[in-house]
Amino acid sequence: MSLRSDDYDALAAFRYAMRKFLRFSKETLTKAKLTSEQYEALLAIKSCAGPNGLNVGELSERLQVKHHTAVSLIDKLVAQKLVTRKRSTEDRRQVCVTLTSHGTSTLTEMAGIHRREMRRRSPEMIKALERLKK
Repeated sequence: MSLRSDDYDALAAFRYAMRKFLRFSKETLTKAKLTSEQYEALLAIKSCAGPNGLNVGELSERLQVKHHTAVSLIDKLVAQKLVTRKRSTEDRRQVCVTLTSHGTSTLTEMAGIHRREMRRRSPEMIKALERLKK
């Protein structure tokens, strides 16, 4: 399948819009003393956790990182008092992670800021994606 000049333009426009959003995100998260990966982990824990939390394997899958990388990330979040970890009551081999109240309030603030920015920037991204559908 060959690409047309407009396809390259649309791909470049989408990547440019994403880069602008990601730059905004990184600057915002840096002020909050979070990395992008930490923010993504907080989002995954909030949105995907069951009643006992999210286990390390599930977090690893959601973030598309190796198990030991997820463990290291959790260590840093625990040190910042954003999450707690505990053994699963159903399977003692499983470690589950839940948000603390500080983690919840931090995530609420950051997610609100990101949602507003995504709403502001989404028309540019959607336009580029629509061009790729043709």
